[in-house]
Amino acid sequence: MTALFRAAHAGPGAAVVLLAVMLAVAGDLSPARAALLALAVAAGQLSVGWSNDLVDAARDREVGRPDKPIASGGVDERTVRVACALAVLAVVPLSLACGWLAGSVHLLCVASAWAYNLGIKATAWSWAPYALSFGGLVVFVSLAGRPAELPPWWMPVAAALLGIGAHLLNVLPDLADDERTGVHGLPHRLGPRRLPVVATAVLVAGSVVVVAGSGVGRTPGLVAGSVVAALAAVALAGRGRTPFVSAIAIALVDVLLLVTAQ
Repeated sequence: MTALFRAAHAGPGAAVVLLAVMLAVAGDLSPARAALLALAVAAGQLSVGWSNDLVDAARDREVGRPDKPIASGGVDERTVRVACALAVLAVVPLSLACGWLAGSVHLLCVASAWAYNLGIKATAWSWAPYALSFGGLVVFVSLAGRPAELPPWWMPVAAALLGIGAHLLNVLPDLADDERTGVHGLPHRLGPRRLPVVATAVLVAGSVVVVAGSGVGRTPGLVAGSVVAALAAVALAGRGRTPFVSAIAIALVDVLLLVTAQ
């Protein structure tokens, strides 16, 4: 069972569910509504994670990825296929139970993530599904409220930038293995030297959008801006894993800004 959930990319998936719940709480959704929304997002994330490992199974075996349960023999493909199919069957009614418009937006987000798994990841447009899915997640949460309403413009824009930054950072440790198996998405085209710089710039832009769009007070804005600027300086000047860790910290600041500024 542990291997099955590792094949679903449980860590990143749980982070997306947590972000959705935080947005729901900040948006004053009822506990029951927030729970339903969390189940829908969880089902979607499970389907995306399992489909990712299923699609990549042959490549993961080729490069000998011990951290991939299917490739390492920790779980067989049939089990993952059944689990993925069940997740797909669950995400449709769970999403639509949040409202037909909200549910349609969430299903579009899930479809976008599947499109990434099925081939867009190997193109220069690899960033687009992340932008659409993260930006759409904010719209989904807002439309799931009662009354259903669209979020202010800056929220999906900031979330889309956060998604792009997450994509760039997520691929960074796997650049060499991906190159060996013919995956040439945007991060691979940028290369290991430019990638941390671009990821940092995108995440800083997300912070700027939240601060400018939300109209937070001068003091909170200055504090957030100072923290992000300091982390960006460390990311750009650091060596080894320092840029990666600093960019992750900026992403966390962006999440907090996005939630608290709602």
